[in-house]
Amino acid sequence: MAQAHEPISSQLLAIDEQLTQLVSDIDILSSVNPLNYALERESFINNKYSQEPNFEYQKTPLITHQSKRLLYELPLENIKDTQLQKLYADVIQSYADKLDQVDTIGTQDFLYNSLRYYGEPSAKDIANAHFILHLPTEEESQPEHDSHSIAQFMGSFADRHGYDCEIQVLDGMLANALVSGLRVKINSAAYITTDELEALAHHEMGVHLLTTINGRRQPLNVLSLGCPANTNTQEGLAILCEYLSGHFSIKRLRTLALRVLAVESMIKERDFRQTFRLLKEQYHTSDTQAFTITARVYRGGGLTKDYLYLRGFREVLNAYDNLGNDFSLLLCGKTELKYFDMIRSLVNKGIFAQPEFISPALSHPQQTDPIHRYIVSALK
Repeated sequence: MAQAHEPISSQLLAIDEQLTQLVSDIDILSSVNPLNYALERESFINNKYSQEPNFEYQKTPLITHQSKRLLYELPLENIKDTQLQKLYADVIQSYADKLDQVDTIGTQDFLYNSLRYYGEPSAKDIANAHFILHLPTEEESQPEHDSHSIAQFMGSFADRHGYDCEIQVLDGMLANALVSGLRVKINSAAYITTDELEALAHHEMGVHLLTTINGRRQPLNVLSLGCPANTNTQEGLAILCEYLSGHFSIKRLRTLALRVLAVESMIKERDFRQTFRLLKEQYHTSDTQAFTITARVYRGGGLTKDYLYLRGFREVLNAYDNLGNDFSLLLCGKTELKYFDMIRSLVNKGIFAQPEFISPALSHPQQTDPIHRYIVSALK
């Protein structure tokens, strides 16, 4: 039951607003998206993998030192609630760490800053990846949806569930789709099956867009800015919703497993061609898939975040089994499981609101394939 609480003070609102303005231009994923991705992929494959791709990135006009100073100067001592004060302090530190990453894109230091922020795969992550890659493959249907068909489907999915967003089809993306703010960006080169289309909608719209909308409807922006290192939980939720929507596949799990091993190889070898060959020769991926996975982990100078999809899925599955009705609080905004107790407490105090939208795969889970259920239970 919600307790009586003090209204949110004007001082707190001022800090929240200042923080929002200070971090509005910090976006690691856009900053590390190679401008010449398609060209470099073509050149790499045509030249029989003989030379490393040379990715180019957009220069970011951020002045790191000044931005950090302004972040650290925010008067957090004016936040009366100690839990909330801790959350703001952690979010500020996390954005300072993101600034270090943006500042070092394309240099040797980027990998160090990425490891500091995202960490690296554990022995359990690597064991889970190997387990998945030894599973027999399933029969696959043929792709039949291009970028325009995907954009149309995403639009009707948004209309059906009452999500307000803008859908764009863009060239030169690494992912089939991604959400940035209230924009859903579709890769113009995407070509996927019906199951992949459904899973993509539940992943991008049913979680990433939905937690953005819920975060923006909170009385404070901090959950919209996101808990530190929330990739783990946000991607875990997104994969869980693919699974619960009934459109999951071993092929999808294999991709997540390959990402873990690609991150491990990148940290150890720091050799693009070696990671590419590992995926191609040992795990029999196509040129395009091997290049995409390898490029994802080498972009910027070494981005370790991709191992978190599989780890996040495992952690969120456990939370789904253990948190009961409170599980939906993870949809309040860009939350992270590590902060779950704090978020629940702040909702009970009336500082945060319950999530307005619930992912359709969570409110109406479909019957999942018994083989998939068995495999997924083995990951926990």
